[in-house]
Amino acid sequence: QVQLVESGGGLVQAGGSLRLSCAASGGTFGLYAMGWFRQAPGKEREFVAAISRSGTNTNYADSVKGRFTISRDNAKNLVYLQMNSLKAEDTALYYCAARLTISASSYTSYYTGPSEYNYWGLGTQVTVSS
Repeated sequence: QVQLVESGGGLVQAGGSLRLSCAASGGTFGLYAMGWFRQAPGKEREFVAAISRSGTNTNYADSVKGRFTISRDNAKNLVYLQMNSLKAEDTALYYCAARLTISASSYTSYYTGPSEYNYWGLGTQVTVSS
């Protein structure tokens, strides 16, 4: 069973950048597809970005496309979310999520629904001031 710990959140001005990190432990990281989600107060958790086990395939929510970049380092058991050109509406608690994918056919698959993920971190807060 994998444990996930997010870091890198904070307070930033609109137009600024942050890089979130998610450290995984307790499992074989290379067997997990990874994702980032966020939840603002009073709103449902929403998809932000996803990356396949291979690291070659990624997907983004329309609201962050062109501004956010997801990446992973399988040697270090880390997944990142580089966030540029931040907006006030990006303010939320950001969660890292992992889905165990052991089949060869899922090596390049990514997942965008919260229910598709097995494991979650506790989140890191991102606040963007306008």
